[in-house]
Amino acid sequence: MAAAGREIQQELDEATFVAIRRIVFEQSGISLKGDKRTLVAARLGKRMRRLGIPTYRAYLQRLRDCRTGAELTFLLDAISTNVTSFFREADHFDLLRCAYGEWRGKGQTRFRIWCAASSSGEEPYSMGITLHDVGVRGCDVKILGTDISTEILRKAMRARYAKKSIEPVPVLLRDRYFKRLAPDEYEVTPAVRDMVVFRQTNLSKLPTPLKGPLDVVFCRNVMIYFEDALRRRLVEEFERLLKPEGYLVVGHSESLVGMQGGLKMVRPSVYRKGGA
Repeated sequence: MAAAGREIQQELDEATFVAIRRIVFEQSGISLKGDKRTLVAARLGKRMRRLGIPTYRAYLQRLRDCRTGAELTFLLDAISTNVTSFFREADHFDLLRCAYGEWRGKGQTRFRIWCAASSSGEEPYSMGITLHDVGVRGCDVKILGTDISTEILRKAMRARYAKKSIEPVPVLLRDRYFKRLAPDEYEVTPAVRDMVVFRQTNLSKLPTPLKGPLDVVFCRNVMIYFEDALRRRLVEEFERLLKPEGYLVVGHSESLVGMQGGLKMVRPSVYRKGGA
């Protein structure tokens, strides 16, 4: 093998890019457009320099030769987009708070919630903070956070964030649910961390191993990377898993028009499953 750190000798050619796009699509459902070649080249370049691989064609061959699947994991970690923040699209957490309060008021004590694209953990921890602030005493509340990237899930499980990252959290909640570890490092408190479980899950491999019923599913800003056929199957899977009157929440820029099945839009980006 060439020495680690060796410079890449060639640009990412069209044929190699197409082959990598195909692998990514087949293994994750992510549809990389033609204008993503520069992005893919930059992200794979970091991995190639670490391995001492001088050309993209040589990297493609390594990917194909790897029998353990480890290199595929590295590829998907590199390609996955992980843009997130605490309380992003804040009205969705207001919805979660109201629904949880309504169900608790009717005597429900067991709650199961799925964050289907949890990235580095800000979204599921925002869910946990929201519910804990309403009150979880006497209740069995679990939030499942899943992502295709094992690397980003390791960051999520650490539950440690820079000061700038927690700025979107309202001050009272920040004081209550974060512990300062260093001048620029904060950790989510155990009371919230204990509510969240993280698992690696590939949303393109359906059906999922989840059984349901789930009260709420957040799948925000991820289906935009999928083709319509996979999006339709995934929405069907969410409907299968949701309890009657359960909610599916997608990103503000997303729409399920023509594929929502038994899910009724109650407002843009929020869908509810029909009653029993």
